[in-house]
Amino acid sequence: MKVTGLAIVPPPAAADLPKVTPELLASVLARYSRSNDGLGKIMEKVDLANPNESIDRILKFVDYGHASIGGLTGGLAIALDDVSMWLAYKIFELAQMADGQESSTRYITMAATNLPAPEELGLPADLASRWSALMAMAFTAYHAEYELLDKLGAAEPGRVRLPKDAKPAVVNRLRKNYALDRARYFIPLATRTNLGLVQSSRMWSMTVKHLDSLPMPEARAAAKLIRDELLKQSPRLMRYSFADKSYEAQAQQELAASLSLGLARLSTQPLPDEVWVRVERDTPPWLREEQPVAEALKHRANRYGYQGKATRRMRVSFAWNNLAIAELRDLNRHRTGHRYTPLIQAGFYLPPGIDHDSHQALLDEQAALTRELMMRGSAAYVYSLLLGAQTPFEHSTHADKFIYEAELRTGMGAHFRYAEHLSAALREFTRQVPEAKDWVREGTAEPE
Repeated sequence: MKVTGLAIVPPPAAADLPKVTPELLASVLARYSRSNDGLGKIMEKVDLANPNESIDRILKFVDYGHASIGGLTGGLAIALDDVSMWLAYKIFELAQMADGQESSTRYITMAATNLPAPEELGLPADLASRWSALMAMAFTAYHAEYELLDKLGAAEPGRVRLPKDAKPAVVNRLRKNYALDRARYFIPLATRTNLGLVQSSRMWSMTVKHLDSLPMPEARAAAKLIRDELLKQSPRLMRYSFADKSYEAQAQQELAASLSLGLARLSTQPLPDEVWVRVERDTPPWLREEQPVAEALKHRANRYGYQGKATRRMRVSFAWNNLAIAELRDLNRHRTGHRYTPLIQAGFYLPPGIDHDSHQALLDEQAALTRELMMRGSAAYVYSLLLGAQTPFEHSTHADKFIYEAELRTGMGAHFRYAEHLSAALREFTRQVPEAKDWVREGTAEPE
């Protein structure tokens, strides 16, 4: 694992603007909000050669009393190389105000050499060789199915849903994507990936504190490396990013709940699709919503258009019983509201075209190792999961955000399985809010 901080410098066009470090920016803007002096007067106290002394001159940064000051640091960029897919998922879950990207499964190395060592993940020593053998089996299955699917896409191009008049290079890329996106359910969640995030020092401090409070050694190792990088840019706030008893207590309770539910529901059989949607439209009696839903939606030219109060005030919770981790990795990045999953294996998804029974030996061994780790109370059970593991997933937000996600995840280029899940949720939403049906643009998710 390698963590790198990226320092942002102004472009040439901004050469004449005042220069500040992240924490100096926060202190200047904090003073600005509590002073009748203009920004120029405050900046006269700044000595760029000694930014820390300038911060202390302007205000006592740490003791100012408002956590919001940490949000004034601007975006601090961090890149994490060679972390497990589980850690990438967890960081996106925790960093709900971050902008970020993770490497696609289409572009990372699919081999046992691209796994962390068992001891880095906290796997029990007596199970390490068994885990390594299982991971090798999973990669073998991945490559075997990829080859079969790639040949199938070439032999039957209608499966790939190619756009009309596609050029040869596009045809080849889409055929490869067809195979890659269906073979990916064999990829271990422990596989190394890369991610980059940008968020304020305040949010980084909370994210790192949370990581440092988790029972997984990989999470705590990442917390230290991220902290060490951010201390270079925001030393005051990052002093408060260490493990906290309240975070540790909740992490242990959540682990216990996942272990209990995971043992009760552990299965290798595919779960039938179920979706749950609840819409809450009540408003205070002294502030009723009078705008029709159609009026809130009809003025948009695309999904990025601004919606009216009728949908922005409407609460929506939606959940699936069987979201594969392959899809969870992306749907987990929709930042609004609250997302929750126990991250268990209640079933195992393989797409049409892959014979489930032919991989039963692999799935049986994977489930047996997962059960053993869970029975031992080991948080490292997450590293025995493959991306086909199906887990319950719930997201609570507002209708405007749900509609955006549904249109995005069924729109042009969306993964076929995202589209199935979001289409089901959208059907249930429009059953409960029928006046939205004519104005929500469900896509066909093609081409991939």
